This record gives sequence, C-alpha cells and structure tokens, in this order.
Amino acid sequence: MKKPKNEPRIPSLGLALISLFSLIIGLGVSIAIFGLAPHMPMLFGVVMASSVALYCGFDWKTIQDGMINGITHALSSLIILLLVGILIGVWILGGVVPTLVYYGLQIFSPSIFLFACPIICAIASSATGTSWGTTGTVGVALMGVGAGLGLPTPLVAGAVLSGAYFGDKMSPLSDTTNMAPAMVGVDLYVHIRHMMSTTVVSFGIALIFYAIVGKAYTPQGADVSRVDSILEMLQQTFIIHPLLLIAPLLVMVLSFRKVPAIPGIAIGAIAGIIFSILVQGADFTATLNTAMSGFTAETGNADVDALLSRGGLESMAYTVSLIIVAMMFGGVMQSTGQIQVIANKILSYARSTGSLILTTALTAIGSNFLLCDQYMSLVLTGRMYAPAYKDRGLAPENLSRVTEDAGTVVDPLVPWGSGGSYQAATLGVPTILYAPFAVFCWVSPLVTILFGYMGWTIKPLAPETDTDPKDLPPASAEPALAKSVDEKQTADV
Repeated sequence: MKKPKNEPRIPSLGLALISLFSLIIGLGVSIAIFGLAPHMPMLFGVVMASSVALYCGFDWKTIQDGMINGITHALSSLIILLLVGILIGVWILGGVVPTLVYYGLQIFSPSIFLFACPIICAIASSATGTSWGTTGTVGVALMGVGAGLGLPTPLVAGAVLSGAYFGDKMSPLSDTTNMAPAMVGVDLYVHIRHMMSTTVVSFGIALIFYAIVGKAYTPQGADVSRVDSILEMLQQTFIIHPLLLIAPLLVMVLSFRKVPAIPGIAIGAIAGIIFSILVQGADFTATLNTAMSGFTAETGNADVDALLSRGGLESMAYTVSLIIVAMMFGGVMQSTGQIQVIANKILSYARSTGSLILTTALTAIGSNFLLCDQYMSLVLTGRMYAPAYKDRGLAPENLSRVTEDAGTVVDPLVPWGSGGSYQAATLGVPTILYAPFAVFCWVSPLVTILFGYMGWTIKPLAPETDTDPKDLPPASAEPALAKSVDEKQTADV
C-alpha cells in the first residue's frame, strides 16, 4: 500500500547510491572527457537526488527546503567570496598587492621562498583564524612573488594552502576549530592540544618536501632579468611605499581581535579604495569600476599584466554559482537522509579502533566531496560517530581530531566544493593542478589514519570526560541543514 504523503521513508542504500553515482559519473564525464564546467552535471545530480526523494515519499516542499537550507548555510561564504573579489581588485589598483610583490621579490630568493611561503601563511592564518582570508590577502601577494621568481604557480599555490590550512586548523579563532569540538562535546583547547601531534607531523612532512623541492630553484636558476623587469615596471606603474602595507596588516589585526570575517574584509577593501584614490590618484568612478569588474593591467610587460589583471566582484560569479548548485545537491542529500544511509553503511565495517578512525576519516573526506562544504563535513561526521567512539571507550577528542585532520584540510582539494572553488578563483590556479602540491592537505588524513592503527596518542575515555548524548549541542544550535531525517519528518507531520 502506498504510504501517506506526510510519511516518507528513508531511502535504501541502493537508491542513495543512485544519487551519488549520478553526480560522480556526470562530473567525471563532463569534466574529464568534454572539458565542461561542473555546473550542469551538478544540476543533474540535484535532479537525480530530488527524484529519489520524491520516489521515497518526500514532498516537494521538503526537498525544496533542503536546497534552500543548503544555500542559506553557504551564504556567509558567498558574501566573503564576493568581498574578496572586490578586495583583490582595489588592492591591486591601490598599489597594495604591487607593493607586497615588489618587496617580496627583493627579500626572497627562489631557494628559500618555497620553504618560507607555508610558514608565512601559517603565521598569518594562526593569527587571524581564517585560511580564506590568508590566501585572499597574503596568499595572493606570495603568488605574485613566486611568479616573479620563476616558480611554477601550482607549486606556490600548494605551499600557500599548506600554511594557510595549518594555521586555520590550529587557531582558536577559527570557526572550524571551534565547530569540530562543539559537535562532540570537547573543550576547545583540549581539542587543539590533542590535534598538535598529528598536525605538527603533517606540517613537518610538508616543510621537508618544500625545502627539498625549493633547492632545485637556486638563485642562479632564476631569471634575474625577468625579476628586474617586473620590479622596474611595478615602479613605473604604481607608487610603491611601505605605507600601503597598512591594508593587509589592518585585516590581520581585525581578525586577531575577533572581528568577523565579513566586516574585516570589507574594511580591508575600503582601505584599498582609499589608497587607490589618495595614493595612486585614481578617480572615484574608476575605483568603483575596478571593484566591480577587476583590474586590467596594460603595462606591456606580459608577466606584470598576467599577475595584476584580476579581481573584482564579477570575477567570482563562476565560483558563486558553482557553490550555490553544489549546496543544493548537498541540501537534498542531507535533508532526505540519503547521505546518512551511505555513511551508516560505511560505519558497519569499523571493527577496531584503527578501522573506526579510518571510517571516520573517509566519511569526513567523502562528505566534503558530496556535500561540497567543510562545515557540513564536521557536523555530519562529528554527530554521526560520537556514539561509536563512546561505545569503544575512546575519548571524544579523538573524534574531533579526526574530523579536522580529514575534514577541514581536504576542503580546498574538492574542485566543485566551496573551498576548492574559492581557492582556485583566488589564487588563479585550477584545483586539480595545485592539489598534488598542497602536501599538508592530503598528508594530514594519512597521518591521522596511521596514528589510529598504531595507537599513537589515542586517548581512552576517562570517567570525567564521559560525554552523554544529552550533553551534545542541541540540534537547534547546528546549521539547519544538519537536522536529522526524523526531525524533518516530525516537522512535516
């Protein structure tokens, strides 16, 4: 007998996999074979996930609400993305980025730059608590320095991301670093201390890689005439002055003082507008046009033109539309229980501490690829596996560590996800090209899995740290997209 309209059933594993594989196959064929943008195959995935939900008895309002909740969850990220586009444009016009590139080219040599790059970004990201803010400001400047020194841009982008995500992961100011322990009921600083072992090892491996690879780019190997030409053209085109460094320093100070990212980046963009008018002599109309459409360099120097022709709100339209479609898919999968069904099947294979940690890491990684968002990866993984860790006698900080080791840092490696899309647009390098060189981001999950199987720094559950389900954050405190299927069904009834 057909179920009543207001009593939908949870999809079977086979049905949930139809939605999943329709997305994976669609993306693979469209991108790898035809070289198309991921937007249309992602929309096809939305259609398939919605069709599965309708077949299982979910009404259209529930499905639509899932899409809307998914998009709503990403709105703050989209606003940041648009502001960063504006910031990059006016920082170039205002001479901020050219000044950073100019001084960077004079200070660094190719042999030490690649090693120093992740350390600089790690310091900035630790102080500000934001990987996105770091790559959008310090990272953009370092990309320019690296290009001027003759280093491959995917390699420099990988070094920038390794440092930025290390700092973001370890900073108490970071939203993800606060969210991960909150999902399992762990004190923030207990969580950070427990992450230290796996995170330091992963970052150390990354630094060794960059130090070795950097040796291949000796000062003698750099094109000195090319660097001199860039320096000369920057001086001719812009007023270069240490005063312009106030803009990036201001953004860092605001973030360090816990000013939210949106007003912090907006203030940085305003500083760029002021410098454009007062220092570089641009008129108000040209400045606002640059904020909208980006900066177009016409210096006659191909390197400088390629480096500085970027930014603007319009430059983020591709990325914003991709994130919206991706979050529609994630919203449908989450609100109709399809992603939970898949994850629960994976959990059934966890028979030891090592396999439980492996399963947790794979779920966090898979959530990034399916839900296209690191926040949902932390929420879903943390809440789903909390009972399993307790039943096995493991302290909850083990779970919060794995969710960050395999959830937070994998975010920039997903081409169609919010992180991968943002970083590719901001750094000017496709995700698939920089991913192999973002060593910290893909080594971190491997290290946490190794620690799990070896039993290194795995903390047992002590009576005083025992966390009952009632002590976990209430569902109302989580993003709307993270509500369980039962809660959704109850709301519909």
